[in-house]
Formats: sequence, C-alpha cells, structure tokens
Amino acid sequence: MLASFIEGLLCCLPSKPANKVVPVETSEPTDGYEFVEVKPGRVLRVRHIIPDRPTVEEPSQGGIVSCKRKITVYRNGQLFIENLGERASAELKTCQNGDTEPNSTVEVELTDCRNSSPPVSIPEPQSDPVPAGNNVVASEIGAAGGAAAAGQTEQQHPRKRRRKPKRTVVIDCERRIASCKGTHSDLALFFIHGVGGSLDIWGSQLDFFSRLGYEVIAPDLAGHGASSTPHIAAGYTFYALAEDMRLIFKRYAKKRNVLIGHSYGVSFCTFLAHEFPDQIHKMVMINGGGPTALEPSLCSIFNLPTCVLHCLSPLLAWSFLKAGFARQGAKEKQLLKENNAFNVSSFVLRAMMSGQYWPEGDEVYHAELTAPVLLVHGMHDKFVPVEEDQRMAEILLMAFLKVLEDGSHMVMLECPEAVNTLLHEFFLWEPVTLPLPKKESKTRPETAKAQTENARVISESAKVRPATAKQT
Repeated sequence: MLASFIEGLLCCLPSKPANKVVPVETSEPTDGYEFVEVKPGRVLRVRHIIPDRPTVEEPSQGGIVSCKRKITVYRNGQLFIENLGERASAELKTCQNGDTEPNSTVEVELTDCRNSSPPVSIPEPQSDPVPAGNNVVASEIGAAGGAAAAGQTEQQHPRKRRRKPKRTVVIDCERRIASCKGTHSDLALFFIHGVGGSLDIWGSQLDFFSRLGYEVIAPDLAGHGASSTPHIAAGYTFYALAEDMRLIFKRYAKKRNVLIGHSYGVSFCTFLAHEFPDQIHKMVMINGGGPTALEPSLCSIFNLPTCVLHCLSPLLAWSFLKAGFARQGAKEKQLLKENNAFNVSSFVLRAMMSGQYWPEGDEVYHAELTAPVLLVHGMHDKFVPVEEDQRMAEILLMAFLKVLEDGSHMVMLECPEAVNTLLHEFFLWEPVTLPLPKKESKTRPETAKAQTENARVISESAKVRPATAKQT
C-alpha cells in the first residue's frame, strides 16, 4: 500500500499519467494476434483465429420470423409495446412517409391513442429453444414477451382518459434465422469485453469455438490489454470506443455475424446491431444490465483525481474480486492475473467511467432490435442485478434469459463449460418452420362420396359383363 501511495505521488510530480503505451513493432499476425490501426496512432490488438475447415457446408434454410410490433412512448416515460401481426402493413400505409422497406422503422405522431400506457410486466415463460446445461436455473423469457404482457395489462387496467404519445415507432420486417455451425464459411463470432477487461477473458470461449471450426474475432479496447493507450480522456468516451468497434467489425465481418458482449461490451454490441442490422444474425449479452441510456454518475469514486485512484488501486482490485466472483480464493485471484482482467491504469479507468454517456441507448433503442438475443446472467453478480436483465428480456423482441447458479459478474471465467454449452446451443438453434396447411378439396363431401360409389358400381359391372356374354 505504501509503495502504491509513493508511486501515485511520483506520477503526479512530473505531470504525466501513470499509464503506459504498449509499443507496436509489427502489424503482422503472430499466433492469431494482429494489431490494427483504426486511427492514426490508435492501435488495437485483435485476436483473429481462422480455423481449418475440412468441409464447407451451406447454411440451412432456417425459419422466417415476422417482426411486427408497435412501440409507443408516452410523455411520462412509460413504454407500451404491442405486436401488430397482420395489422402492421395497414399501419405503415397510413403513415406519412410511406416507408415500407424491410428492417425499416417509421416514426409517427398520433393525435389519439386508444390504449393506456401501463408498464410492461414479465411474460409467462414459453418453450425454450436453448436446452439448459449444468448449473442452469430455468428462468427464461420467451420471444416477444413484452407484447403479450402488454395485451394482458391493457384488459386489466381500463383507460381513464386518452393520452397523447410522445413518439410511436412501427417495425415491420422479416428475418431468416438459420443454424450457425462452425463449418459455415460465411459466419464470424465477435467477442467484446467490458471496462477493465481484455480479450484474454474470452480465452476459454475462443479456444472452444475455434476448435469447433468457428472463425473468432476478439479485440482489446483502447487502453486495455495490449492496445495503445491515448493520453486524452476524450479517447475513452462511448462514441470513440464504439467507432473503434465499428471499424473492427467492418474489417472482419462476414455475411452472418454473431456478437457476444460482456458488461460494458454489451452496449457496443447493441450499437453494432443498429449500425449493421442485415449482418447481425444473433447476439449474446452476458451481465449487460438493463436497457437504459448510459450516463456517468456524478457521485462516484471514479471522479476522484487520478493520483488518488492510483493510491486506491489495491482497494479497487480487492473490491472487484469481491463483487465480480461468487467465491474469492486463490483460484479466482489467479484467473484475474492470467486473463489480464482489471489491469488498467487509473487514468484509463477514470476516463472510461466518466465517458459512459450514451443517451440514445434507451428502451426504445433496444426494443427496435430484431435479432435473437441470449441473455446470460450470473446469480451472484453484485454489479448487475438480475432484475435488469429481466427488464432487458421484456423489452427485446426475441430474448432468452439464462441464470447460472454458480456464476457472478465474471461468469465466463467461473463457469466456462456451462457458458460455452449455452452459447453453442444458441448458435445452433433455429426457429421451427411450420408446414403449410393442406388445401381442402373443392368437391363437396357428398359429391366425392357419390363419385366413389359410382366408380365401385362401374367396376363391378365390368366384371359381370364378360360372363353374361358367354352365356348368350
């Protein structure tokens, strides 16, 4: 503790931050690691593994899911989500802009609203397309749950007066969801870590899926792992980091892509899903929290000066170990050390926490997502309550929530086998395509029966005629 205090004072005397910039000598890939310069002087380390595929399979046809819903935002902040079904086309035709292209959203202002605006409640659990692995609690939320609950609450709470909505968004599109196998050459998996982490926290997942034939990409955020560390706080805002992820995605993206995010990294996955809706096939959110807009806290320990945070770094590391793991022992300490987690400078940590400003990422922003989402939550997580992930499952169109009993915030390190199983089963899941109804015969039943009887009589007559002719 005394040594950390002295280092904090020394780093303040020369007026330079305590963070260190990792030198980048080459951009050639070595052992699956590459260094990508997203901007001049801003270099990110990326682990990119392209496995050898013995055979190349064509992706299955999958099932088509209709995404038709209306999202109404009222002036008191309440949100009302309703599945439209076949009425979506009629709603779109009445809009002023007349935009009816797939994956489009139409914003309209309604002068009258027949529905009240009760808060969306938790829907009834539906059939689970992702079989639960070991240490998994059956706590899943079915697809399009928020809309079904909204229809029930509408009947229970009759409206007292008509309210004018602040904004209404209508979504009308169809998505084809197919199985994601490792042998598919048009598929890529993106892993994005959170604050204080690095791509090394995905070590078990990267090795597991690369052995199965998946192409995996995992970047280090700026100031984390072996990426370069800008010396200005503006380099760690949400928009600066999101732009880095957007450039990384454009560089490695395939026709179909799966996004896997942890904690703060979930926000970047949501951002990419909005930027590239046609290329995002599925998403995984691990301890990401609720669908709320990001805003830095004014009363936080991370608002203290950098030198003070540097002196308190041992205490912060101990607090992270206490809250991030279900058990605190030698194994967990070794996991933090080996996976280079929570090993960032005080300057980067302070800038990251102060730069989490993202007003667009509200409930409506998340409700517009049409890709299937798997929510993984550690039961003992002290950073993100389970109620936040439940709220996220209510808002999303197709969401499946899984709670791991033995996990906490760093669940991918604590329960790697269970997490890998859940993710793999979700990648292979595809909606069941119902067979088309058989067309009924146009002939009446009586007519068909009479025709059958006539055919039987004619056949019997044909058998009798030869014998009669012989007798004559």
